[in-house]
This record gives sequence, structure tokens and C-alpha cells, in this order.
Amino acid sequence: MKLYLKYLSIHIKSILQYKTSFLLTSIGQFLVSFNVFLGILFMFQRFSNVEGFTYSECLMCYSIVLLSFSFAECFFRGFDMFAGMIGNGEFDRILVRPRGLIFQVIGSKIELTRVGRVLQAIVMFCYAIPRSGIIWSASKVITLVNMVFGGTVVFAGLFVIYASLCFFTIEGLEFMNIFTDGAREYGKYPVNIYGKNVLKFCTYLVPFALFQYYPFLYLTGKSNQIFLAFYPILGGLFLIPCYLLWQSGVRHYKSTGS
Repeated sequence: MKLYLKYLSIHIKSILQYKTSFLLTSIGQFLVSFNVFLGILFMFQRFSNVEGFTYSECLMCYSIVLLSFSFAECFFRGFDMFAGMIGNGEFDRILVRPRGLIFQVIGSKIELTRVGRVLQAIVMFCYAIPRSGIIWSASKVITLVNMVFGGTVVFAGLFVIYASLCFFTIEGLEFMNIFTDGAREYGKYPVNIYGKNVLKFCTYLVPFALFQYYPFLYLTGKSNQIFLAFYPILGGLFLIPCYLLWQSGVRHYKSTGS
């Protein structure tokens, strides 16, 4: 932890060298997410609900997904930028250092400009809370925390998969954006509205529904089954195949000679 805080300190000092750039980039991140908020607003000006979910509920759903994605992109950005690390030979240096590979990749890039998206998610969430009609209790708060934590873990796992594939392809595969940036976009509505097949895919293969849809049913009172609050923890098991793929990639790694 001490070393990670050292990495974090270095990144903070780096961005403070260009304060205006950091501020403008953060504002840009805020405005990009704000456009999606407007899309939801315009949608519900025509329709009162989507599959039984109201405007405030969908807004809360999206804010949770956006918050999870922003945390993952902020603290696990090193995996998202891993193709460049492979291409320029930086990973060779990581291999000879006396620290864990995953830890070094995580510490190599901390994207603090994502604070703009985090702020947008918090604003949307604070707007939706008093309008959602949710009766808050300790179990509902735990559910919310689990959803954000589970979402961050799932998105982090997807970044690990993206980095692992770079061992075999050298360049990053753009189709992975379907599961990262794409999930952030279609996560503005509960997964079940996209059909049963998509719901099954997002439950058993890439577990978006485990932190987005199922616990959200309990959070909004559409289900009284409290065990749904702990589904995001099951989503954490997604890290196991992600880690195994990473280990397989490391074993097959061959330097580019850069």
C-alpha cells in the first residue's frame, strides 16, 4: 500500500504541473457524460417508464454504472493502455523489477481526470434519490455499496482481459470496447429491457447484470429478496478467469525487441 500511495503521489504531482489541462480534461469528461443524461431525459419526456422503471430509477441505475466504470478507468487504466506498454518494450522493464506484475501495471497509469465522470455520477445520483421513492435502510445502503464495488471489479476484470489479449495480438482489440465503453452506455437502462438473451449473456458470461440489474430490483423495491443485494459479490468471481487469462498471456509473452 505504501508503494501504491507513492505511485499515486507521483501521478498527482504530474497533473499539478499542468493544472489547466487537468481542469479542462475533467470538465470535458463531465460534459461527455452529461450528454447521456440528456438522452435519458429526452427519452422519458415521451415515455413514462421503460419496462416498469421510471425516469428517476433509470437515472440512478446509470449513475451507479457510470460511477463503477469511472473508478475502474481511474485506478485500472494501466491495463487499458497496456498495448502501448507491450509495443514500446516497457513491459520488459516491468518483468525484471522485484514487484508483482499486476501491481506495477496498475500503478503505471492512474487517470485522475476521471474525477469529472465521478462528479457527474454523484450529481445524477443525488438528483434521483429524493425522486426515486426508495425507502432507505441499512440493507439498501449495503446494496448500493456492493453495486458500486462489484461494478468496479467487473470493469477492472474486462480491462485485464483486454491487456491479456495484447500478449497474443500486440495491438489492442477494439471489439473489447463493446464490453467497456459500450456497457457504460447501455447500462443507463436495466439490462432486462434488452431481452432475455442479453440478460443471460450479462449474467453468465460477462456479469454486468450481477451488479446492475438484480441488486437494483431489491434497491428499488421491485423485489424483497435480500440475497439479491449480494449478487455483486458473486460478480467478483469474474476476476478468476481474468487472472488465469493474464497468467497465460505472461507465459506466452515474447518481447517486441523495442
